[in-house]
Amino acid sequence: PPDGTRLMRIGRIIAPAVVIVGLCLLMFDAAAGFAHPLRFALLLTNFGSVMTWGVVFLAVFVVVALVVLVLDLLKKAVPEWLDILGMVLAVAVYTGCLLGVCQGFPLWNTALLPILFLVSAVSTGMAAVLLVGVFAAPMEFNEVVVLKKFHFWLPVVELVLVAALLFVTSANPSPAGWESVAALVMGNWAVCFWLLFVVMGLVLPTVLECWMLWIASHELETSRTGQMVSALSDAGVLIGGFVLRLMIVSAALPVTIVQPWML
Repeated sequence: PPDGTRLMRIGRIIAPAVVIVGLCLLMFDAAAGFAHPLRFALLLTNFGSVMTWGVVFLAVFVVVALVVLVLDLLKKAVPEWLDILGMVLAVAVYTGCLLGVCQGFPLWNTALLPILFLVSAVSTGMAAVLLVGVFAAPMEFNEVVVLKKFHFWLPVVELVLVAALLFVTSANPSPAGWESVAALVMGNWAVCFWLLFVVMGLVLPTVLECWMLWIASHELETSRTGQMVSALSDAGVLIGGFVLRLMIVSAALPVTIVQPWML
């Protein structure tokens, strides 16, 4: 029977690849850093900053992930402690923590955001591995039922966390909190929020996986048709994860501070 090695290798390829792409995009976004490359070194000088710790965690994770990948491709045994270290570094929730310390943005400045980003990251990471696995390792994909059942619950948890985040943000004393929530649920971002995130990213995957895991016959679940249904579900999760981050960053409005002398 399939032993899961191909699915494991898929995950070990995806992990460093997407993080490296993300780091390159961050560097590209830091236009001043390209004008003055030595500024990037300053990211490692302030260990009281979330950004500095984020750079450290991400850099070490990439090194560990690449070492694990090389050992895997060479068919060498990967030490268990190295896998555990990679898992610990992978849950650094850097983006959520970085946004969460921005006190001027009610949508960001809540302890729920790092938790939401962590759940979403785990969900999208598993979805990416399963989606590639449908095509690259279909036999192994049929065997990882426990993994698929665990993944089924993540969009459900994510929906609860999003609802809690919007409720807490809307109750913020500053009007910016309610205005940020309004922009998401009934403003400029409403179509993206309801259609791409809620329906395609959360509800559709939950319905499809519920059908595949608990209602459909084993024959249908393991057939190519069942695999394509699961692939559609995983693609929806990836779209929802991307849209979530885009909306959280774009819809957040800052608190307006009025100086007494301006009144």
